[in-house]
This record gives sequence, C-alpha cells and structure tokens, in this order.
Amino acid sequence: MPAHIAFEMDGNRRYARALSQPPLAGHVAGFHALHAVLGACMRLHIRCVTVFAFSIENFARPPDEVNALMRLAEEKLRELGARGAVLEKYGVRVNVLGRRELLPAGVRAAVEWVEGVTRGNERAVFNLCMPYTSQDEITSAVQAAVREGVRAHEERLTTTTPSPPSPSTSSTTSSPNTPTPTPTPTADVDINAHLSTTLAGSPPLDILIRTSGVKRLSGFMQWQASSHTQIHLLDTYWPSFGLAQLVPVLLAYQRGVWGW
Repeated sequence: MPAHIAFEMDGNRRYARALSQPPLAGHVAGFHALHAVLGACMRLHIRCVTVFAFSIENFARPPDEVNALMRLAEEKLRELGARGAVLEKYGVRVNVLGRRELLPAGVRAAVEWVEGVTRGNERAVFNLCMPYTSQDEITSAVQAAVREGVRAHEERLTTTTPSPPSPSTSSTTSSPNTPTPTPTPTADVDINAHLSTTLAGSPPLDILIRTSGVKRLSGFMQWQASSHTQIHLLDTYWPSFGLAQLVPVLLAYQRGVWGW
C-alpha cells in the first residue's frame, strides 16, 4: 500500500451547480466525502493523507462565499476532533499546513485546538492544507534553507580561529587548526528539509489525485510530486469520490510498484 496519498478536492461548486444548489451545499457534500475517504484510507493502513482544502488565492472569491467557507471550516475542524470521531478512532494526528495567520480568529482557534487534541496520536497523519499554495510553500522553504545556510556559515567563521603558521612549518603544509571543508548539501535536499510536509513528519508522496476533470495541479504539492509520484486526474467531482474511484488508483499504484 502507498504510505502517502494527496487529494486535490476539486469540483464542489460544479457539483452543487449541477444539482441547482448553492455553492456552500457543494462544500458541505465535499466534507462528507472527505470524512468517508479519510476513514477508508485509515482502514487500508495508509500512513499519511494530505488534502488541499483552501488556496491562498481563494480569498479572492466573493466575500459571502469566503465567510461561509471559513464558518464551515471552523465547524468541521471541531467535528473532526470530537471524541469518537474518525481522528480519535484511528489515532490520526492533524497538521494544518499553510499561512494560518490569514485565517479568521475563530478558525485559527479551531486549528490550534484540533492539532492539540490529536498531537499524541501516532498511527497516522492527516495534513490539511489551508490556506496554501505550492508557490508559497517552495518560496518559504528556499528562504528558510538560505537563512540556515547563512547562519551555519557565520557560526563556522566565528568558531574557527586558525593558528599563525610556525616558522618550522612549510608554507605548503596546512596548519592542524585549518578547518576541513564540510560537504555542502545539494539545494534540493535543503529545500526538501524545509517543506511543510517534511516538517510535519510526512513520508514522501506516493500518489496525488485531483478530481473534477481539470488537467493541472494548480499550486498543490508541485515540489513533492515532481519525482516518483503517480498523478491521477479523475473526471469525478470531489463530493462523488469514494471507494469506486480510489480502489482503481491503488491497484494502478501497485501494478507500477510490482512492475505488472
């Protein structure tokens, strides 16, 4: 089984429109689909599930829709973390990844609460990306890697004081106190170490699924999916996604791993 599956949960609004319902009805149906899919993944012993819940760019949507989504997010975060709910049942730790400072105070409080009540869970990991984009995550990872590299370089300069050369020492012989150059990690290793998913303790991404028939990733885990990740772009709207769509993806992954 894959260790890490990511879902780009797309198509909620189009699902609602197809049923002549308001957009919020599609988002509510999308949460019910998430609840069911998360439970299925836990029963299948998939270690980590990551979902794209809200993009930073989604704040540009009509204010009424954004406010309704934020209220729904607060309600559902507390529902997920309630006693007896799916997170407690399967021992799932929640990590909310992204620019949480952009969230309303009530949603931030719900985020901190659900992370706190699930922090001791160790069987599985559930990453909720909101508000998030890959571009922002990669930029933050590069900045953090550069800051760390500069700090390490400055520490080497301040802690290394070469001794003056001895008259008896040949000019071509290195002083015993001359610092030995240390290998420098490659840029991709440094950036990987500072990605949100890595910091959250997630294994490498095995499968990325996007629903709704859109043939692009739209700013979701683009660095993580750049190598050794199966990408599946499905026509199903997210609220209609279930085992009937998940099982063929898992079988395709297994065929790839086993070389069938």
